[in-house]
Amino acid sequence: MKLRTGLAARADLVVGQQDTAISLGSGDVPVLGTPRVLALAEEATVAAIDGALPAGRTSVGTRAELRHRAPTPVGRRVTADAILVGVDGRKLVFDVTVRDGEEVLATAVVERIVVDRDKFLKGLE
Repeated sequence: MKLRTGLAARADLVVGQQDTAISLGSGDVPVLGTPRVLALAEEATVAAIDGALPAGRTSVGTRAELRHRAPTPVGRRVTADAILVGVDGRKLVFDVTVRDGEEVLATAVVERIVVDRDKFLKGLE
């Protein structure tokens, strides 16, 4: 598989107590927390390019713009659909739509950068 626009994937989640705003420290209500919505969106972007990067390469998140529009209770299944809409050198841009059934609960633009995995990890030392 080659890295190109149009690559897409889905990630899904059944909302548990650990995914709520209360558990994540992002609010005081027992609904799907925004940080978990973003993590699900990023999970879908990673899945969209799975197998498309050259050996030794990975991608890391660098920017995200998320609009969380509606609450989702514990027990509900949500899905994040990501599509790669832009490739500019090492920069990858994804559009992500997160749904609770048919209702759009969030939209996001996520940017990732392709990096050499070993060099990236070496920079942590």
